[in-house]
Amino acid sequence: MNEIRLRLDYVPTERQRLFHQTEADEVLYGGAAGGGKTKAVVMDALMRCLRHAGTQAYLFRRTYRELKDTVLGEALKSVPAEIGEYHAGDYELRLINGSIMRFRHCQFDEDRIKYQGAEIQWLYIDELTHFTKTVYDFLKSRMRARKELGVRPLVRATANPGGTGHAWVRAHFIDRGAPEKEHVFEVWSRTLGRAQKRSVLYIPALCTDNPHLGPDYIFELEQKPRALRDALLHGKWDAFEGQVFTEWRDDPAHYADGIGTHVIDDFRPPEGWTRYRAFDFGFARPFAVLWAAVDPDGRAYVYRELYGASAPDEGVRLTPAEIARAIVQTERDAKEAGVIGVADPSIWDASRGESIAEQMAAAGVYFKKGENARIAGKMQVHRRLAFDEGGRPGLYVTRGCRHTIRTLPALVYDPMRPEDVDTAGEDHIYDALRYFLMLRPAGPERPRRARAEGI
Repeated sequence: MNEIRLRLDYVPTERQRLFHQTEADEVLYGGAAGGGKTKAVVMDALMRCLRHAGTQAYLFRRTYRELKDTVLGEALKSVPAEIGEYHAGDYELRLINGSIMRFRHCQFDEDRIKYQGAEIQWLYIDELTHFTKTVYDFLKSRMRARKELGVRPLVRATANPGGTGHAWVRAHFIDRGAPEKEHVFEVWSRTLGRAQKRSVLYIPALCTDNPHLGPDYIFELEQKPRALRDALLHGKWDAFEGQVFTEWRDDPAHYADGIGTHVIDDFRPPEGWTRYRAFDFGFARPFAVLWAAVDPDGRAYVYRELYGASAPDEGVRLTPAEIARAIVQTERDAKEAGVIGVADPSIWDASRGESIAEQMAAAGVYFKKGENARIAGKMQVHRRLAFDEGGRPGLYVTRGCRHTIRTLPALVYDPMRPEDVDTAGEDHIYDALRYFLMLRPAGPERPRRARAEGI
């Protein structure tokens, strides 16, 4: 093969350069709009494919339209014809060294099965928060490389805050620790009988990091509503477009006095307060148990949680009896009695044999049927989260309930049912909270103090 030398018209920004240079197993790039995410993905895939002959890069967007308008469009502009030929029927860019860049979409969870036979060395996902963890985990399971290729498969993704996958993406990449630092963890192989180290890295990038953007774009972002502005301009992961419970505040400076915050210090509810246990069943996906109490003024406190997750939105596959025994042990250790249980009414379904409720009752855990009116339950959460004139909400969550604190503010609206929460998100704790609050519904909306927006 004759040697071809050419110069790519690409000068990476400082953040893009870090994205290209790191050898971490999984990398998330972005956090704000305008950081050059799509360009970074395409050029990284191209350079890895050129460096390692005969390898395959899969570049994903959630829908074909998004794929065509962004990743594919960028590739067709950026890859010189001398080194790659695009085959429109297969959505593939075939490079002269035998490597292939494959452009794909995965709109629904069930679409992942289309890639069951894929052999992916380089996995790229643009706008990862548009995907569920189910899809992400499945695509990672397709990552493999024959020994003769001499490469270690890698994941490279981009994202803005928000979207169906906001909670799990934040937990997997953002909340592990400081950005621009590799965070190492171990995975265990029962088959091989040993552990292997894996690394995750988050590289934040703002529009101000991109010298190719003019000032008009920044001015435009600054005019957006607060949540959208904070997400797209500043890359903040605690406020974003489509967020359901925009009232949520987590202010460590006020954990002790509870003013202007929903999160407070851990405490044990005094004797005399009515205690509740709310339950949402899950097997392949997490189960959720919340313990809550109501004070004499009617204010609610979620003070303990039991969350059956091995990873964000991934269940631990415990049977109803096993979950019940964990609940019994938790309440026994806490020396609690007289707790009122409430659960999703679907656990009483006995159409396929003994119901979940019956199995748990046999282990000594009992529930009332919860009210599952979704919109009414959502409005109860809104009412409880509202701050009164003294800056105190109708619902507190103690700081030890980390999964409640992580998942509740991350919920987004369902694009098909704009008044409801998107059930594709990590909504299990939210569902348990709804059952509890519908058992103790708040009255009319609490009066808000004038500066509630800035609390």
